[in-house]
Amino acid sequence: MIPKINRRTKIVATVGPGSESEDMIARLIGAGVDVFRLNFSHGTAEQHAAVARRIRKQAHISGRYVGILADLQGPKIRISNFRNDAVELANGDRFRLDLELDEDAGDVRGVGLNYRELCKSVSRGDTLLLDDGRIRLRVDDVETTAVECTVLVGGRLSSRKGINRLGGGLAAPALTPKDMADIDSLAQIRPDFVAVSFVSTAEDIFQTRDLLREHQLQPAIIAKIERAEVVADEDTLNGILEAGFGIMVARGDLGVEVGDAQLIGIQKELISRARKMDRVVITATQMMESMISNSMPTRAEVFDVANAVLDGTDAVMLSAETAVGAYPVEVVSAMADSALGAERQPITRSSTHRVERQFSSAQETIAMSAIYAANHYDKVRGIACLTESGTTPLLMSRLSSGLPIFALSDSAETLQRLCLCRGVVPLFFDASAFDPDSVEPRAIEFLLDGGYLQKNDAILLTRGSILGHAGSTNIMKILPVL
Repeated sequence: MIPKINRRTKIVATVGPGSESEDMIARLIGAGVDVFRLNFSHGTAEQHAAVARRIRKQAHISGRYVGILADLQGPKIRISNFRNDAVELANGDRFRLDLELDEDAGDVRGVGLNYRELCKSVSRGDTLLLDDGRIRLRVDDVETTAVECTVLVGGRLSSRKGINRLGGGLAAPALTPKDMADIDSLAQIRPDFVAVSFVSTAEDIFQTRDLLREHQLQPAIIAKIERAEVVADEDTLNGILEAGFGIMVARGDLGVEVGDAQLIGIQKELISRARKMDRVVITATQMMESMISNSMPTRAEVFDVANAVLDGTDAVMLSAETAVGAYPVEVVSAMADSALGAERQPITRSSTHRVERQFSSAQETIAMSAIYAANHYDKVRGIACLTESGTTPLLMSRLSSGLPIFALSDSAETLQRLCLCRGVVPLFFDASAFDPDSVEPRAIEFLLDGGYLQKNDAILLTRGSILGHAGSTNIMKILPVL
């Protein structure tokens, strides 16, 4: 039997009207989705709960662990409404952002907005970006309750579009009243991950964790990196990374604030920094946007996905492509193919990272040693990690390797969380059901029967001397597959 080929990079797919049916969720799981994103910018808590139940059901039917990520809306700063839904702005036009204008009274001369701090946050000469940068305004004058601007780049501007400042600086608290209400509703969803939008400091992560604990929820928290001032401040960024389980490189708002020319370098740095700090990283936004309406990706989109994979991202994310697109299954398949193509490159199967580093625990030492040994002994076909908390396979996944990391655990919470870790295959295995002396051969038999190994292979196995105790991994063995 030929061993199963495991794509190492994980795929996150957003659920929406184009993908929320039970049949479509099943097809997306079959195409390769590892984590489904519930976007709380749209829909009700009841709708998200219903979708979550479908995901859990179809994941169980498929025999796979599939994660659920609840993505909080956050304080998206938006203009108000136009009387006729949209206006056409021309270069050189005067345009006014007016805090005192009625909610639905916008016209070609100006519009209201929901950000009361605007006049304290901008200065003459600033560039304001509307609708993800498609419309650009120069600030000419700042009044007490309004900002007078000149249109630098015009076009069609419709109601409720977002507004940013080039270089960042328009900041509101990360958790809005809506977010707090949505957190209250998560008890009926019990997500594996919660993404916090527009994170400014580590305190945003701590506040989210405290609110979740009030409902006896402990999902892994993902900080969305969207603000220019965060990536410009190393201490702030490191604090955010340390506080959470991982980050999302949210290239939409971040790209608007820093400019696309700077974004690629920032993306690479964020991926590298997250891996060095033992955190997971998702690369998101417009990765295969043309497939919203086309059945095949562009070559540039394939390269975009591949470059993120080569940089070491744990996951790549689809947004509108699966939420409202015409080809949700095809785009997941295309993304999986792009990731696999990149993973075949030698650079993704070797690592010099941490060669000079002193390890802080036996667990970390074993995790790092296992990857080094597996990468340098060609008979090894994978790493079997008996784990309680999932920390050891997470640490292993921070180093590059072409080999799958089989996380064997009887903790559903641990296995669900590992859905997002690059190269980790979460599998249910109850070591306590066996005599301690037979656990290792039973684990090999389990992987062999599952089609993950072939006879005459070798497997590298890690475990603790006392099974069932988190953080106790201190044994590494290379075992034959007989």
